[in-house]
Amino acid sequence: MKVIINDTKEELGNKAASDGAMLIRESIAEKGEANIILATGASQFEMLDALIKESELDWSKVVGFHLDEYVGLPITHKASFRAYLRERFVRHVPIKMFHYINGEGDVEAECRRISEIIARHSIDVAFIGIGENGHLAFNDPGADFETEKPYIVVELDESCRRQQVGEGWFKSIDDVPVRAISISIRQIIKSDAIICACPDGRKAKAVKACVEGPITPDVPGSILQRHSNTAVYLDFNSASLLERKDRYFKNEVRI
Repeated sequence: MKVIINDTKEELGNKAASDGAMLIRESIAEKGEANIILATGASQFEMLDALIKESELDWSKVVGFHLDEYVGLPITHKASFRAYLRERFVRHVPIKMFHYINGEGDVEAECRRISEIIARHSIDVAFIGIGENGHLAFNDPGADFETEKPYIVVELDESCRRQQVGEGWFKSIDDVPVRAISISIRQIIKSDAIICACPDGRKAKAVKACVEGPITPDVPGSILQRHSNTAVYLDFNSASLLERKDRYFKNEVRI
């Protein structure tokens, strides 16, 4: 794992996007194509804004996968991650194919459908974030580190649902769905490279637990410590509780 600290979330987004784009270009040069996973949420705004502006990246050779989606939420809702990705990414680049998760209808059938598709693709770069409770995708604390299923239906805990209210996606916690379809922990870890963008002081406690704490399902993001090609991009605020932040500041430190 590498930890890269930037002064601001804008610098964080630019650096994460630049490094991610380089990895995508390398995959295209080597294999003629690249497969990526994209996350959503407020933490990804700056990274996605920078990624769509990357020059000399042949998006026609890139296939994208959706990280997670609420169960039962229509695409017309402002919190829909399908709508988020369409508006903030897919409509801006001529990507070859993007595989969305549809959380409406038969969710078990949808898990099987999207799982069968991703099983045919080797993921080159996964762009992800870390939740306030340490979650990866929608794998909340007590996450399943063992399932081999690429996509699973998960229950969302209260802290996760409160985060969605705090970010302004829902008016109250009662409006937040209690289930979601999420990519699994093992599917994330199968990615050749992981770009984890995690700004803001509200993530500082989770960042410390994920980066410097023990690896445990109670802190799902701690699993990133086991991935040899993960880069965690922080700003000064999200890195504020790290005991070794003086070593990390404006450096790339492998731990």
